[in-house]
Parts: sequence; C-alpha cells; structure tokens
Amino acid sequence: MLKTEKINNVIVVKFNDIDRFNALIVEPVKEQLKSLFNKPDTKLALNLEGIKFIDSSGFGVFLSIMKTANNNHGQFKICNIKNEVLELFKLLQLHNVFELYETQDECLKSFN
Repeated sequence: MLKTEKINNVIVVKFNDIDRFNALIVEPVKEQLKSLFNKPDTKLALNLEGIKFIDSSGFGVFLSIMKTANNNHGQFKICNIKNEVLELFKLLQLHNVFELYETQDECLKSFN
C-alpha cells in the first residue's frame, strides 16, 4: 500500500497503485506512517503523486501524523499534490497547517 525509501536522511513515502486516499484504507496507512516516527527527529516527506482524491478521514490521518511527528521532534511535509487535491487542502484551510511543496526535490531541500 505504501512504498518507502530513504533519501539523504529523509524518509520518502509514496502510495503504491492507489489514487484515492479514503476511509477504506486510512487505518493501515495511519499505522504505517505513525510507526515511522518511533525514533525521535524523523524527517518524513509524503509524496502524493498519483493521488486524485482525499476524503475527510484522509485529512484526519495527515493531522494525526503531524501531531505524532511534533510529539517526537520529527518533521512531516507533503509534496507532489495534484491541483484538484490542493484545492481540497485550500478549501479546508489546511494549506496553512501543513508544509506543502510542488516537487519532491523542493520538499527534500526544505528539511534542515
């Protein structure tokens, strides 16, 4: 469901063959993402390449992961967001909550 790789000390997570992040898959995704923050100071970039739709439960997972990251002195950023999904972030005013980047490269460069 999720594919992870490490690039320059940052864990990059992508969805594998999924174009909708909705209630049907949120629990396993949430558990897998949370487990990545078991170590303090984890840097995680979530690449939304290929995701065409996110429902409210998906956005809830993002908020939960950000809280987990903050509690563990980690960093959580999101990149490669399709325009239709970015509009949902803006509609929910979440573009002010998350660090969003157009490309994975920009996102990776933003980690300190």
